[in-house]
Amino acid sequence: MKKILVISLGGSLIVPEKINVKFLEEFKKVILKNIGNYKFIVVCGGGKTARTYIEGLENQKISSKEYLQSLLGVSTTRLNARFMTYFFGKDANKGSPHDMSDIEDYLRKNDVIFCGALRYAKKQTSDSTSAKLAHYFKCDFINLTDVSGLHDKNPKKFKNAKFIPEISHKDFLKTFKNIEFKPGQHFVLDHTAAKIIKNYKIRTFILGPDLRNLDNLLNGRHFVGSVVGP
Repeated sequence: MKKILVISLGGSLIVPEKINVKFLEEFKKVILKNIGNYKFIVVCGGGKTARTYIEGLENQKISSKEYLQSLLGVSTTRLNARFMTYFFGKDANKGSPHDMSDIEDYLRKNDVIFCGALRYAKKQTSDSTSAKLAHYFKCDFINLTDVSGLHDKNPKKFKNAKFIPEISHKDFLKTFKNIEFKPGQHFVLDHTAAKIIKNYKIRTFILGPDLRNLDNLLNGRHFVGSVVGP
């Protein structure tokens, strides 16, 4: 029986400025190379595209602004998921799955499926969707992001940021304690995802954009990245 894996594919990797075709072609190659052993649920983030829409509402005097901004984020993750479905040559006419039962149904027929955030949930991003799916399917969680792994602070802003190769579930949650949620936030994972990972002891891998590390991880070889949990 094939092993199920949840991969969170950051929107910053899909569309950093324009669509990152070279990276996505390599991602496609690695995934298709490994479908003999795995079934992949790939949860797409919204990235800069989502933040652009969200920022467009920032100075508007409208009610429920944070809620509406979050809906824009959800919609963008679903657009990215639809794009990735087409990129893999799949037919997304039926739409992307929006709940757990849909995903179970899709998995029976496909080795690779793409989705965005399943639904709006307060103070959550597509990272939370990924963590919930990993818990639901009792599987490992791989977070692909635009930095090489977990650091004690943002390595893009601080040159002295320290790389963290391994961390316990408890200590992992502590690193998110002082991060205030904002729709479209750009961080390795959101706080809710970190809580789910800690509460359910989900083994989590945080990898950067060098996809050789993803391929190595999938094949039991040495990889560069961070491991959360045992």
